Amino acid sequence: MSDFQHTLKGSAVITGVGLHTGEPVTLTLRPAPVGHGYKFQRTDLEGEPIIDADADLVVSTERGTTLGKGEVTVNTTEHVLSALYALGVDNCLLQTTGREMPIMDGSALPFVHAIESVGLVQQDALRNWFVLKEPIWFETQERGTEMLGVPTPGGEFRLTVMVDYNSPVLGTQHASMYRAEEFKKEIAPCRTFVFLRELEQLAKAGLIKGGDLNNAIVLEDREGTTEEQLKEVAKNLGREYEKVEIRRNGVVNTTDLKFFNEPARHKLLDIVGDLALVGRPIKGHILAARPGHFGNTSFAKRIKEKIREEEKNPVSHVDLGKEPLFDIVQIHKMLPHRYPFLLVDKVMEMNEDSIIGVKNVTMNEPHFTGHFPNNPVMPGVLQVEAMAQVGGIFALSKVPDPENYTTYFLKTDGIRYRRKVIPGDTLIFHLALITPIRRGLVHMQGRGYVNGQLAVEAEMMAQIVKNPVSAEPVKASATA
Repeated sequence: MSDFQHTLKGSAVITGVGLHTGEPVTLTLRPAPVGHGYKFQRTDLEGEPIIDADADLVVSTERGTTLGKGEVTVNTTEHVLSALYALGVDNCLLQTTGREMPIMDGSALPFVHAIESVGLVQQDALRNWFVLKEPIWFETQERGTEMLGVPTPGGEFRLTVMVDYNSPVLGTQHASMYRAEEFKKEIAPCRTFVFLRELEQLAKAGLIKGGDLNNAIVLEDREGTTEEQLKEVAKNLGREYEKVEIRRNGVVNTTDLKFFNEPARHKLLDIVGDLALVGRPIKGHILAARPGHFGNTSFAKRIKEKIREEEKNPVSHVDLGKEPLFDIVQIHKMLPHRYPFLLVDKVMEMNEDSIIGVKNVTMNEPHFTGHFPNNPVMPGVLQVEAMAQVGGIFALSKVPDPENYTTYFLKTDGIRYRRKVIPGDTLIFHLALITPIRRGLVHMQGRGYVNGQLAVEAEMMAQIVKNPVSAEPVKASATA
């Protein structure tokens, strides 16, 4: 996926019926502005209320994911959300004329085709990735669901699924997606599935009024099922009975499986749609055993909890004992600063839009002689300078020959000092891009933490400038 946000070039319209309600519905996917995310709008109701696609708004996971706000709900959201997420659409308004999304053929492929029919447009903002830095675990013993999220070396979004229904016809199946680009051909065409015994129960409960053999894989793992039983199911569904056969693989359909592991692939499709409720694209590998909508959305909530923790302290995971990305020798080669003005000791992490650097505060630094005698406090201006130097390393890392460039800071805004910084403290700085780098301009939000507590924050803008060929070595005050 690109690092920039995307929305639709135009509006895409999909019409169909809801799987459980059987009601006709028109779903219109509309372009949306930067930072909008996914939002559902019930245009059939007074005031046309909007429900955010948010894991915290899940009100039911029975036979699909239902979002609700007050008395307003939208049902079976996972298929269309999976298509939007996998195709790289960040911002979309989903207007619907009914409470349930159209089931179409039981897969995500019709939504993929609708999105591709209008195309995408890049927006002027970076994607707000959530990068898994340490394992996240979730399980439900009563349902047998286990989900684990782990970091990936290249920062890709990967999914691996195992389903096991203790059934002689379904057995144990696995499915994987190692690149989002695989979704269209390998995952999107896979249809929802149901066992015939479940179909009977759902039909008697007045559900799946829009279900038929054209939008679901029906499986039968019981022996001796008679044609009379099949007729009774059709009657409960309000359908005319059409003669079908139960094949050796247990499929009660007039078409073959699209993949031998189509059920497992459809479970993977559902996970993609349910994880879209996190509200941010994910970089990491999700492994799921016996997943379902309850487990998927619970795991999405767990990820949201982790995001909230990181927003309060985005450096909590940093292990200062591990080998740094850049040590002081490497920093010397990138920055022109020297004693007593080099205020970065090491860089621990860096990705496309953020960096984490470290400043060890010691009593040997000259400013403590007069600031203040018998009460040493690191001057706030030097805390900001140290943070700026970490940002300078990030900026210079974007050019192939950083030794030939200098960063000049143009402005700082919103500076706040939250606590004293004294000798013995370790300042850990986290800086993230606010806007994409253009024409050498780097705009970043920086925060510095001591023992997990916010100590200093500022918004900074700098420009990368190539040094003149004949210039003397850059003085240490160049980026002050």
